[in-house]
Amino acid sequence: MRKVWFVGAGPGAVDMITVRGRELLTRAGAILYAGSLVSPRHLEFAPAECVHADSSAMTLEEMVAWLVEQAGRHATVVRLQTGDPSLYGALPEMVRPLTRAGVAVEVVAGVPSFAASAAAALESLTLPESTQTVILTRVPGRTPMPDTERLRDLARHGTTLCLHLSITLWPVIREELFAAGWSASAPVVVVGKATWPDEETIVRGTLDTIEEACQRAGVRSQAMILLGPALGACQADAAPHSRLYAPEFSHGFRSTWEK
Repeated sequence: MRKVWFVGAGPGAVDMITVRGRELLTRAGAILYAGSLVSPRHLEFAPAECVHADSSAMTLEEMVAWLVEQAGRHATVVRLQTGDPSLYGALPEMVRPLTRAGVAVEVVAGVPSFAASAAAALESLTLPESTQTVILTRVPGRTPMPDTERLRDLARHGTTLCLHLSITLWPVIREELFAAGWSASAPVVVVGKATWPDEETIVRGTLDTIEEACQRAGVRSQAMILLGPALGACQADAAPHSRLYAPEFSHGFRSTWEK
């Protein structure tokens, strides 16, 4: 069956794409890739005769039309996009018209930027007795946010926050976090272009200092903002331990009765 595959290329580095995603590239007849965010080196995995196009200057309607046309010519068509297709992409807007056109669709997950950023910065997003919840969100820019998802309301939970697509709106973020009761000394980690060879930048600071630090480091776009009580745990002298690995904690693979 002819099919369009939505493949997450991961956060940047070519070797961060999944094995399944790379295998699909090796047999693709056509690839539509997000050239503004996805490295063109991914195309090196494709057959020499593979047709490919950069979607960065296309409208949604043009992308869908291209995919429908190529699906009529090739058994395997890949829409290659940054990170994971389920996060901040145009997946529903593209799947609906493809389905109406009779084109089969499947999605291949990719490494999301928030996970790659935490790994690059040697940070854990959860910490026993501090936070067990991670909120993925953004602040309104050209795309508005639902009234029930204002950053100040989400931030009042005091959990880990991973802010996408928001580095240019730091003054808004700072104001919202202060309104939620966060301290000016709360730690912040910003990772620019996570995993991109020779371009990855990790900036650390506080709510009061991070904006200037990012400006000095030249981080102005393609950045993930990490905030919350778990930050710095890997560098701390001591931190709470998970009960899962405590000697007195039994489970299906380790019983305290055998001690």
